[in-house]
Amino acid sequence: MKEDLDDTQKALVEDTKFLADLDKNCATKKEEWAGIQKMRGEEALAIADTIAMLNSDDALELFKKTLPGSASFIQELATVSQLKRRALELVKGAQKHRAVNRIPLDLISMALSGKKVDMSKISKMIDELVAVLGTEQQDDNDKKEYCETQIDSLEDKVKVLTRDVSDLEKAIAEAKEKIATLASEIKALTEGIAQLDKDVAEATEQRKEENEDYKSLMASDTAAKELIGMAKNRLNKFYNPKQYKAPPKRELTDEERAESTVAFVQMVGAAAPPPPPTAPSYSKKSEESTGVITMMDMLVADLDKEMQEAEVEEKNAQEEDEQFMSDSADKRTDDSKAITDKDGAKADTEVALEEATKSHGSKLKELMATEEVLSGVHGECDWTLENFDARKEARTGEVESLKKAKAVLAGADFSFVQRASIHSLRGRQ
Repeated sequence: MKEDLDDTQKALVEDTKFLADLDKNCATKKEEWAGIQKMRGEEALAIADTIAMLNSDDALELFKKTLPGSASFIQELATVSQLKRRALELVKGAQKHRAVNRIPLDLISMALSGKKVDMSKISKMIDELVAVLGTEQQDDNDKKEYCETQIDSLEDKVKVLTRDVSDLEKAIAEAKEKIATLASEIKALTEGIAQLDKDVAEATEQRKEENEDYKSLMASDTAAKELIGMAKNRLNKFYNPKQYKAPPKRELTDEERAESTVAFVQMVGAAAPPPPPTAPSYSKKSEESTGVITMMDMLVADLDKEMQEAEVEEKNAQEEDEQFMSDSADKRTDDSKAITDKDGAKADTEVALEEATKSHGSKLKELMATEEVLSGVHGECDWTLENFDARKEARTGEVESLKKAKAVLAGADFSFVQRASIHSLRGRQ
């Protein structure tokens, strides 16, 4: 900031000095310009006074008497041939601006080149040609406006159609990708349901086998317990009569009674066998029987434990199987619904894809047709637009030349010295 301040202060000094010089120079120039204006005014006044003096009627009469032919000093007379020649030069100058349809100008040139010249007829021809040039210029203006409007409109339409075609191509690509994705997901869900059904069937079969194994184990363990109990009861009958439990009495059937009777008769009728020899006295093995019974109780306890564990495992397995079946059913329902939804989405996307494809084809054809029309408009308009300014300038120059030619024929002058036609001179005489 200090550096900027220093630079600004230096610039201020230089600008102040420049301003002072500028004020001084401007003051000098104003004085010089005032002198020039004053000098020009005095000069113009002197010239005007001189012209007034020399153009007075008395001066003209005097010059005619004393200086024959000197009137050209004041007025330069223009004869008809000179007017024709100047007008012809202007018409030929107009021909330089005209690239096509030179016939009207050629006719005017021929008329001016002839010995007998009808000024009014030539003026009329010039007026008609000026009118034609004005019409041509208006036609060019209309054509330019039409071309610019058409080109702008068609180019905007091409941009819109190009954007639409691009958007439709993206939509088609996205729809195809979405359809492929949905098809893949539907396939995966279908395969998943098939695998789930297979898993459910295998789980059901496995649960059935496990249940059968459980029932078989429980039946076997129960039978083993009953058998051990019977064995234990039999030992107790001998070793521990108080703990013995007699089996419930069962009434014999008629067939069993008949068989018993036959057996008794046979036994009575048969000869009694000789008595066996007398055996030595026998003592009960109470201690050994106690160990055996204890072992039987341990076996029963093991069987109870095994059956209890089997019951718990069966219960847990059954609960897990039921939960698995419930989860599988829910998943199958959800997956089936998902398949239905995805099938619907896939169908909708396929319809959208078909519509987008048709619209893309239509838009593409419209774009190609619009580009073709635009190309035709460019072919029709490019030359006009590129050459509009040059044609307008040339036509303007041609009109100006024709108007000057007409003015010359009417006796006008475009030079510093005033010119008068021979007709006006004769009138003065």
